[in-house]
Amino acid sequence: MRLGTRRSKLAMAQSGQVAEAVTRVTGRPVELVEVTTYGDVSREALAQIGGTGVFVTALREALLRGEVDFAVHSLKDLPTAQPEGLLLAAVPEREDPRDVIVARDARKFTDLPRGARIGTGAPRRMAQLNAYARLHGLDIETVPIRGNVDTRIRYVRDGELDAVVLAAAGLNRVGRIDEVTDFLPVDTVLPAPGQGALAIECRAGRTAEETALAAALAELDDPFTRAAVTAERSLLAALEAGCSAPVGALADLPPLSAPLERGDSRAGGQTVKEMRLRGVVGTTDGTRTVQLSTTGPVPETHDGAVALGRELAAEMLAQGAAGLMGERAH
Repeated sequence: MRLGTRRSKLAMAQSGQVAEAVTRVTGRPVELVEVTTYGDVSREALAQIGGTGVFVTALREALLRGEVDFAVHSLKDLPTAQPEGLLLAAVPEREDPRDVIVARDARKFTDLPRGARIGTGAPRRMAQLNAYARLHGLDIETVPIRGNVDTRIRYVRDGELDAVVLAAAGLNRVGRIDEVTDFLPVDTVLPAPGQGALAIECRAGRTAEETALAAALAELDDPFTRAAVTAERSLLAALEAGCSAPVGALADLPPLSAPLERGDSRAGGQTVKEMRLRGVVGTTDGTRTVQLSTTGPVPETHDGAVALGRELAAEMLAQGAAGLMGERAH
């Protein structure tokens, strides 16, 4: 079977892990087919090239043309609308969704020197880091950068930047998590909707073979992760924001105030009863933010997860979120 993947080291690493899992499920070998996307070759900032779909479109076109049998994406890169003819067959269990700092002299975020230059390509990170700095009297400058993990960390090693912000999941998948100098709590920086999760996409069952493949891939699906990212992406869609907009969201388990019933291994042997969804929108300079949360029963259906995201988005829009967003989906 042919698995379509971007060419980056991170994409190849996570696609390789999915390929091994698919082989375990199906008993069939999987070949990685490298596909170059517009986001890989453009050197423009994501906000300038639109952000939404720039790492995905070429893979989806290869799928629809039958050049690959299924594809693996970083779920945070997926546009919120599912295209006709394709199926999101599986969302495997999520990696650590947090953002992390790689800084000079092994510093933590709050220990960075005055005037520290912090590199990131995400308006979402800029907005929240600048808001936190304003609130706590930190003197930082956020600097827009592009590039793969090696390039971004090299900015720090070469002294061009004091720190860069990356996703914990990506560093974990390429075996470089030991280079992290600080894990940013989600109370400080909410991740991108879907961050840390992968999306396995295939054609939507036009033939018996495609239907069988979709069923096999579905065995890799993690129901809680799918419900969580569906709620996050529903919030993003309701805010009409592209993936380059300064929007953060995370659906997770709220802190336990009392022991729950035994039963569900997804929560350390405890039954998961509630899911908390948090969202934030802010101006990139950190001067204005809207951050809200809601807690409800873990959605048992796709529609339930979508409703949770829309509910929180409506509350955020009522608080003025629309006026704070930069890039919009078109």
